[in-house]
Amino acid sequence: MTSLLPALRGASGRTDSPEAVRFGEHVLTYAQLADASASLAARIAGAGRVAVWATSTPGTVVAVVAALRAGVPAVPLNPKTGERELAHIVADSTPSMVLAGAGDVLPAALGTLERLDVDAAGPGVRTPGADFPEPSADSPALVVYTSGTTGPPKGAVLPRRAIAASLDALEDAWQWTGDDVLVHALPLFHVHGLILGVLGPLRRGGSVRHLGRFSADGVARELLSGGTMLFGVPTMYHRLAGALDGPDAPAGLAKALAGARLLVSGSAALPVHDHERITAATGRGVIERYGMTETLMNTGVRADGAPRAGTVGPPLPGVELRLVEEDGTVLHDATLQDASPQDGASIGEVQVRGPNLFTGYLNRPDATAAAFTDDGFFRTGDMATVDPDGYVRIVGRKATDLIKSGGYKIGAGEIENALLDHPGVREAAVTGEPDDDLGERIVAWVVPEDAGSPPGERELADHVAEQLAPHKRPRVVRYLDVLPRNELGKIMKRSLGV
Repeated sequence: MTSLLPALRGASGRTDSPEAVRFGEHVLTYAQLADASASLAARIAGAGRVAVWATSTPGTVVAVVAALRAGVPAVPLNPKTGERELAHIVADSTPSMVLAGAGDVLPAALGTLERLDVDAAGPGVRTPGADFPEPSADSPALVVYTSGTTGPPKGAVLPRRAIAASLDALEDAWQWTGDDVLVHALPLFHVHGLILGVLGPLRRGGSVRHLGRFSADGVARELLSGGTMLFGVPTMYHRLAGALDGPDAPAGLAKALAGARLLVSGSAALPVHDHERITAATGRGVIERYGMTETLMNTGVRADGAPRAGTVGPPLPGVELRLVEEDGTVLHDATLQDASPQDGASIGEVQVRGPNLFTGYLNRPDATAAAFTDDGFFRTGDMATVDPDGYVRIVGRKATDLIKSGGYKIGAGEIENALLDHPGVREAAVTGEPDDDLGERIVAWVVPEDAGSPPGERELADHVAEQLAPHKRPRVVRYLDVLPRNELGKIMKRSLGV
């Protein structure tokens, strides 16, 4: 395997090295990042695993890059994680030390670990002769903990080849080069913000500008000053759409978004309404991709493809994808020339196989075995359809978004999009709940535009029936002030009682 971060090789000592990362006024060139990470890598070489207190700072980038160079698996920690969950992660991953910024105040759960402060402000002092051989492709690079919606978080062990495979597949799909300047404000403890948002540019030899805290003004400023790509989650694009529609739109925001080479949304489905609002204001469509912690990237709309709201594009190069019925019947296999049905209607679970997959859950051989089929496909738990042109359309999670009502299999996502198309609906989520007659009835959770005069239950049911089909109309509507969301903008449906 070639170097995971080839742009850092030989960068040490250069004074003309281009910008690698920027956080506000703090810039690290490739030469500075190479020296700082090499110095830290020499100090942690031989450690079993290291935890990284993953704040949105240059220090986190230095820490993760140092771990990758030293061949030491890094465990990114979310600084907002509660004490109980953090204690579980530390006990499960058993890091030998924690890497943190000098000014970071660490919680008690990390108190037993050796602490190593990361200084990204000054030039690194490289240990003479500290050359780091490239570890094997299957050696672990990161251990990223899942959200734990069905129990304590599990640590997904991501090998170096999975990171390289996904980033190289995106290079092909998005025509990603070293000339690209990526703008984002994503947290650095998960796949989207850290692997795609930081390691992606560094693998290409490009640069990343991190906003620290998301704002429409920040997006406009960085895109207008050389940014070529924007990565975000649906909440961010929803706010951009609102800013574009509002009377106090940031100066140049529409021009900035229109001028970007790629606007990419991920981590959850972007509602069709927000797609349409952004496209109408800028002439630029937002493209979506589909991945998860255990698989990294599976599909993506190509840079030379057609953005289509509600779809996440075809499988990426090297990824085998199929849809499977509950009884194991393969509904669709994208690797077959005569793949069928490809009708945009037949719903099955997405299963994937390829070099992008994790190697397993740390300390959980039982969970690892249950996650894979006998022929090596990973069971994603996501339900999808495939359009005639091969574009995948995710309809929701098997556990919470596939509703079986009156003999029909119904995806929550399309009903949510239909509800969002109603002028009286600001936010919407759809779940199923037990029903003696139907098996499950469709429940809509709605945040109205006007809390004092929300659209009626019958009005919303008729609206969905007219747009989709009568059997997809909600039988119950519950009104909320706000939908519960996590940091990535995903609606936490289990908090709604499902």
